[in-house]
Amino acid sequence: MNDNHPAGHGPTRELTVADVLALPVLAAGQPQVVTGVPHLDRPVGWVHITELTDPASFLKGGELVLTTGMPLPEDAAGVRRYVDELADVGAAALVIELVRRYHRPPDALVDACRLRGLPLVTLAKDVNFLEVTQVVHALLLGNQADAMRRTQRIHEAFTALTLRGAGPEDVVRAAAEMSGRTVVLENLVHQALICEPSGLTVEEALADWEQRSRATGPGDGTATRGPEGWLTASVEYQGERWGRVAMLPARTDGPMFGPEDVTLLERTAMALTVARLIHPTPWERSAHRNALLDLVEQRHRSAEDARARCAALGLPTDRHHFVAALVDLRAGKGGAETESRLWQELRTAGIPALVGELAPGRLGILLALRVSQPWRPIVERLSGAVLSLAPGAVVSAGSEVADLTDTARSFREAARVAEATPPGQPLPPDRSFHELSDIGLRRLLYALREDTRIQEYTERRLRRLIDHDTQHGTDLLTTLRHYLDAAGNKTTAARRGGLSRETMYQRLRTIERLLGRDLEAGDQRTELHVALTALDVMRAD
Repeated sequence: MNDNHPAGHGPTRELTVADVLALPVLAAGQPQVVTGVPHLDRPVGWVHITELTDPASFLKGGELVLTTGMPLPEDAAGVRRYVDELADVGAAALVIELVRRYHRPPDALVDACRLRGLPLVTLAKDVNFLEVTQVVHALLLGNQADAMRRTQRIHEAFTALTLRGAGPEDVVRAAAEMSGRTVVLENLVHQALICEPSGLTVEEALADWEQRSRATGPGDGTATRGPEGWLTASVEYQGERWGRVAMLPARTDGPMFGPEDVTLLERTAMALTVARLIHPTPWERSAHRNALLDLVEQRHRSAEDARARCAALGLPTDRHHFVAALVDLRAGKGGAETESRLWQELRTAGIPALVGELAPGRLGILLALRVSQPWRPIVERLSGAVLSLAPGAVVSAGSEVADLTDTARSFREAARVAEATPPGQPLPPDRSFHELSDIGLRRLLYALREDTRIQEYTERRLRRLIDHDTQHGTDLLTTLRHYLDAAGNKTTAARRGGLSRETMYQRLRTIERLLGRDLEAGDQRTELHVALTALDVMRAD
């Protein structure tokens, strides 16, 4: 490691006055900061040695000025003019050696530097100024070369993202990883569509997002804006603005945004523009889909993060209750059209909701309703709109939950209802959607039809009867079905089967012998009824 490199100075941070004073080549002179301590974080862009009475004419700003004090004017007015010129041009600091002309800094110089906020540093021992310039300039040039390499890596990374057709989530994630900052993509109504936190939690990044975003006023170009100092850039194409990407400052007092951050955010905005052009799905729909998946799969780090994420998308999370619904398009087609229709119905009804595709052919809906607002009429309205477009679709609803973090349960219930709804299942007489109360034994067994335990149970209970019918051409299975459907009434069963009572009695005895069961026992009739219903469900499927 280079001993002249300032301790803790990373490759992405500018060299400051404090960094230069910490260098061994200057520390040997026993530097003492006389004025301007709060300004030691000023960046140093160059070192300038001067013995002129008007050094400012050779400066551009950001220089650390080294002098032996020989050219300082004798009078106080001249000293003030000397300091004013340095401060006006933006010099980073003035370093004076107390070896030749002075052994303590003149009072006029101290007063003038303090008045202008210019750091004044004295050196008690002789220092080789030329060596100071060589060390500092080597560091500065090295930083510039590093910055150029990092900028090149930024361009290469985003070019690769664009060439492989990366989506907006990939672009924002890359920006957050490369910058080490939280990056957020929002739409024109200040809804946070994508958030990649870095150094912040989702709750910290998105809390009261709309209010904070509106306080960060719009503007052209990439710049730091608003009371929180966000670095923002517009995402637009041919004059049409689609949204804005924001890079948030660090939670702690870290370095402010630099030129590399500006370059990074500009390339992010460009990559998002390309992503929007090549990916037809609107950003809002992708954002809703991702938010729904996070809720369904419980991928949020905390309940607070979940609430902040949904609130930033415009979904109320306080003083509301929630209901999940699923739309299964059994034909697997028309998802985009159905989703658009759902959006339209929800906007017309003024119901805040999240809508998105959870899986191919399955749309998820999360309704946020006021506590006193009934949910069934809303789901009924949505179901009617869906069935008008896709008559074979199935709409299922979960139960109402009081907290956003419980919506995963409502979605699980809706999914169980959908799984227990076979094709062509008649709708309840009073509505056009299905819910948990609709699931009876037949639909429960339909949902479990692929479970090997159900299959084994059915086979164990009915195999001998089925084998007998196959070998002898009988139809005892139908006789058993009539008997069980008649709740054990032999007369009713005989009439339904078109049999005489004697024939019915004979067949029932044969069934009891083959199955080893007592058909007069209620529990054994129940076991056979479950097995026969499961068999009918599996055969129908």
